[in-house]
Amino acid sequence: MKTLTVKREGTSTEFSYEIVWDGSYERLAGCVENLKLPAKKACIVTDSTVSELYLEEVKNVLSPLFETVTAFVFPAGEASKNLDTVKDLYTHLIENHFERKDILFALGGGVVGDLTGYAAATYLRGIDFIQLPTTLLAQVDSSVGGKTGVDFDQYKNMVGAFHHPRLVYMNMATLKSLNGDQFACGMGEVLKTGLIRDEKFYVWTINHMSEIEERIEPVLTKMIQKCCDIKRQVVENDPTEQGERAVLNLGHTIGHAIEKLKNFELLHGQCVALGTVAAAYISYKRSYLSDEEFYEIRDMNVGFYLPITVDGLKSEDILAATKSDKKMEQGTIKFILLESVGHAVVDRTVTDEEMLEAINSINGDLIDEE
Repeated sequence: MKTLTVKREGTSTEFSYEIVWDGSYERLAGCVENLKLPAKKACIVTDSTVSELYLEEVKNVLSPLFETVTAFVFPAGEASKNLDTVKDLYTHLIENHFERKDILFALGGGVVGDLTGYAAATYLRGIDFIQLPTTLLAQVDSSVGGKTGVDFDQYKNMVGAFHHPRLVYMNMATLKSLNGDQFACGMGEVLKTGLIRDEKFYVWTINHMSEIEERIEPVLTKMIQKCCDIKRQVVENDPTEQGERAVLNLGHTIGHAIEKLKNFELLHGQCVALGTVAAAYISYKRSYLSDEEFYEIRDMNVGFYLPITVDGLKSEDILAATKSDKKMEQGTIKFILLESVGHAVVDRTVTDEEMLEAINSINGDLIDEE
């Protein structure tokens, strides 16, 4: 069992919690006991896919620790990440008499974690929750850092709050149950993490492509730990995204626009991968990246089974959708560019013309016409 501490002290946003990596849920109970929580009730929040795989196991592990352990299961998929599902969860908690000292467990991927965290942040003005991420994307990104939220009328993560978990417990064995698309989604965030902060890690990821695709557990654990450590450093420096933390959004502006316009038919990690290629294209056109660097970034998507083009959308519609991005600031998008591989920056000077050219470069319909 390996651990990493995420900690910030001496401010109003103080937080401290452990990230734990293990090969099963056997030691989850001990980790929860070590927190010395006052909770008498626990609710495991999960989706219809994960519940079939791990709900009973986790419930059996947690039952000795609490007087009551309930489960709230909602339909799997991004379509459930909304205020209606949160309302149903509130109702479950109220009807089961959950109090401020009780706790939620988020068992699942990014949708489960974000939704559970938001419910925990807002129910009775804030109760504790623990992250039990079961997807690669959630393990390398969304379970760490305290960002919670839900979509609003298909606008991605428009409603949310900063609310850190008390513990993040990763059972590495859950990665074996992911289908190919879900695993590839996580790799979109892994590649993004190396690109924004650590060129050596980015190169390491490429060099270990075969072991990663074969899901060799020690290699995956090392990869996920590095992603979490990079995110830890950024989050500790800028917990509420006033500056540096924005670089974690590489690929997200155009990616979120595509995700919305495709009605979430494409998975989040796939859309981020497309957005990252577009951002790299702008960086390349500004001569921040060389030809070789840009094409390697694009081609690594192919190597990890991620898309490099999107079909069925008009470039102008994608551009228009970026104007609804939550990262808008005084009418200007905080766009993330790569000054070099391993060094991302926040840029407020990216023009509509630059974005449109970048979107055209990933528009499969336009490429097919050439």
